[in-house]
Amino acid sequence: MSKQSEAQLENQLIAQLVGLGYEKVTITTSDALIHNLKKQLEAFNNTVFSDREFETILNHLEKGNVFEKAKTLRDRFQLTRENGDSLYVRFFNKENWNSNLFQVTHQITQEGTYKNRYDVTLLINGLPLVQIELKRRGLEIKEAFNQINRYQRHSFWSSRALFQYVQLFVISNGGNTKYLANNKLQSVKQTFFWADVDNKNVTDLSAFAKAFLNTNHLGKMIAQYVVHNETHKILMVLRPYQFYATEQIVNQVATSNDNGYIWHTTGSGKTLTSFKTSQIIMDLPNVHKVVFVVDRKDLDYQTMLEFNSFKKDSVDVTDNTKSLVKQLTDDSKLVLTTIQKLNNAISKANYEKSLTHLQDKKVVFIFDECHRSQFGDTHKKITEYFHKSQLFGFTGTPIFAKNASKNDLGKRTTKDLFGECLHKYVITDAIHDQNVLRFGIEYIGKYKRKSNTFIDIEVEDIDKAEVFADPKRLEKIADYIIAYHSHKTFNKDYSALFAVSNIDTLIKYYDIFKRKKEEGLHDLRIATIFSYGTNEDDEDAQDNLPATNEQLPMAAEPEPQYKTSHSREKLDEYITDYNKMYGTSYSTKDSQQFENYFKDISKRLKEREKTNFQDKNRLDLVIVVNMMLTGFDAKKVNTLYVDKNLKYHGLIQAYSRTNRILGEQKSQGNILAFRNLKKATDEAITLFSNKDAIEEIILPPYESIAKKFDDALIELLEIVPTYQSVDDLISEDDELAFVMAFRRLLRAKNVLESYTDFDWEDLGMDEQTFEDYKGKYLDLNEKVKNDQAKQKTSILDDIDFELELIHRDQINVAYILQLLAQLKESKASDAAAQKKAIIDMLSGDIELRSKRELIEKFIEENLPHISDIDAIQDEFERFWHDEKIMALSKMCEEEQLDQKQFKALIESYTNYGREPLRDDIFKCLDNRPSILKAREIGERILDKMREFVQVFVQGMTG
Repeated sequence: MSKQSEAQLENQLIAQLVGLGYEKVTITTSDALIHNLKKQLEAFNNTVFSDREFETILNHLEKGNVFEKAKTLRDRFQLTRENGDSLYVRFFNKENWNSNLFQVTHQITQEGTYKNRYDVTLLINGLPLVQIELKRRGLEIKEAFNQINRYQRHSFWSSRALFQYVQLFVISNGGNTKYLANNKLQSVKQTFFWADVDNKNVTDLSAFAKAFLNTNHLGKMIAQYVVHNETHKILMVLRPYQFYATEQIVNQVATSNDNGYIWHTTGSGKTLTSFKTSQIIMDLPNVHKVVFVVDRKDLDYQTMLEFNSFKKDSVDVTDNTKSLVKQLTDDSKLVLTTIQKLNNAISKANYEKSLTHLQDKKVVFIFDECHRSQFGDTHKKITEYFHKSQLFGFTGTPIFAKNASKNDLGKRTTKDLFGECLHKYVITDAIHDQNVLRFGIEYIGKYKRKSNTFIDIEVEDIDKAEVFADPKRLEKIADYIIAYHSHKTFNKDYSALFAVSNIDTLIKYYDIFKRKKEEGLHDLRIATIFSYGTNEDDEDAQDNLPATNEQLPMAAEPEPQYKTSHSREKLDEYITDYNKMYGTSYSTKDSQQFENYFKDISKRLKEREKTNFQDKNRLDLVIVVNMMLTGFDAKKVNTLYVDKNLKYHGLIQAYSRTNRILGEQKSQGNILAFRNLKKATDEAITLFSNKDAIEEIILPPYESIAKKFDDALIELLEIVPTYQSVDDLISEDDELAFVMAFRRLLRAKNVLESYTDFDWEDLGMDEQTFEDYKGKYLDLNEKVKNDQAKQKTSILDDIDFELELIHRDQINVAYILQLLAQLKESKASDAAAQKKAIIDMLSGDIELRSKRELIEKFIEENLPHISDIDAIQDEFERFWHDEKIMALSKMCEEEQLDQKQFKALIESYTNYGREPLRDDIFKCLDNRPSILKAREIGERILDKMREFVQVFVQGMTG
């Protein structure tokens, strides 16, 4: 049987869609697309538009970017007709999505920067709302993903920009099918499989079309489950488990008064699910109010920001109990508050009169992380006060009989309080779907068969407290973290948390790190935060920040309580260190200052993933007892050091701070345990998944990954026995085979490097040979980029070279200058070899590769004439400045740009990360280009500007 071609796959899909209720139409050009749009909008709005009226509609539709167009799609447009009448034109019916008009077409051709032809397009009311890109069976689905990226850059904006109305993309190679929202995409990690209610993935294209693309489901997804993130101005689409959880709760509220809970593993997007659930429930006729409840002030603030990012001003955080009571009694449909303020509101007599009328109204309560907030007597108070309340809880780690803690009310489980689990998506489901990462756990000490460690930690049959607190042990652990932190965090590009057993130990650790920094033994930026509470010093504490209760209705939040005056003095000392490091002015003088300190730490960890994040703001390590170990998410935290006992939900929650998905480089969450937590880890995984899941959740040992590297190496050497062999590859198919083989090797090496035991001597290839192959790999990537710039097509165009896996060591221009000084002082016999080593280093680094030609020029033309090595830096800076001025002048001359204005745009881009709008670029031109040429010219100039910044600005500092 021959392989199914892409054309056959396409035709089969179209036939299936017609069977599902789509009208098949033939549209091959932009003009035909616009002609069809007019007819469909007329049918949908039950009217006929004159040419002039339709031109007005098109002008309205053309405005804005993808995010703004998504709003236009769902709004109505007030059209003044030629006879003076006013008509509200609809583009999509989000209330009754089955009343929309569904069509399917294929092979629409558009020409922007380049000419592109799209595979299958789903039109709703004439607008292209879903784009499906196909690859024949056997090819990587990622190629279809990369093709979409190209279309977005090259042609979606052309011909009235109607393809910017696409809400969802679907990519498939027949056997694997995924969907994603329309954004400027960064990683294939942002693509999702659809699944059934039991989390069984629907991967085959035919099955996916039946389940997802049928008109009822697709209409509902676009109407209700595409979310506008106001903070980042992007579209988000719910994943299947989020969809099913929302549907289950909505159905429960609409048809009964029963409670329930959702078990979705930590890191799976609980806030988005709860927001969408709250939003839909708010609109149900039988619901008076929705109250979203969190149990800590920092989560209150964080959740408010996230909710408001999904819909601007959707919630107004309740600053105190009086504010909460006001929102409970006014026309606010959605209220966000803490469990403490809610408890105050229903407990204090002076609020009773205001709230009495709510007792017989249907109020739906949604609890964030319900395992933390509901095991005191507040649950009972809420259910007794609100007679028609309905309660739903979200948790990543439910309380079962085995991990329940006993209090005055006895041992209670999540089921006891909330009833049945309405939907379950456990950690194995999330790892299988690549929605969270696995954990790479290393037990540092004698538990490793082979180890680079110099620590011997005794934990069995000894006086644990005495040994754990031994200053020599703490010193060794600090030395270990200093030695391996850079290794674990991709040269400090990521951050880490360090969980310790109590405040006294935390103080000892901080002081050790501080002393070693003053001695010049490390340059880590370290902070700490703690507050004293009943759980703060408990070895087996499962929660993190103890809740702070209001003492009076109008009172400010009380100050955190500290174990001793000494601990508060030490914390103030540490905050002073923080202030010096970052130019801030926090303290523990009042609760607001302390809260702002916590927020600033959180912000520094979270904002590392921003493209314009500056190294001076980085925070490498935060030492904590319980704070930040639950409910805190930062994608650029990839490592957790542990010197405390953890178990059950506390362990899973703490580990899960590290396993958020972020591109290709971050392949797992790193856990470095300085205690033997193996049994506790196995028990926790068994409780929240099953015993067989341990191997799915935890990365295999170092030796297993080393074997994967060697297997990939064998495959590579069959294609190119030496790195020079790459130059002899004749066809693009041969080059593709090399790229795919080396990429597999690169992936294995990326994971291997995360182990502290990583050693090139264990592998079948030495580091220099690997670098030589890497240079050829980067050469091919450069060739593809150059071909694209010349509008040449290549089968390598849609291959992802995953350059982020080739992470940059601390090689920058300052380091290169040191090498140039050494080269200047070297003997003539050694100079050639040293020069080659420098050029090889430039070739193997992504950031410096773009500067290689200029640095070579400096070595050849300038370095021989410099007699004083101390003058090298000044001469290099002068050379660089001159080259930069010449390059800018040349670019402005070629494109007829005003140099002063264009230089200002570049400075804004480099200083603030703001890419200029096309109109900003056109203001620099002597003559504004025609509409037909404007986009192409704007994109070309923007590409040149990016290249200029890459060469002359990026990587120029340490």
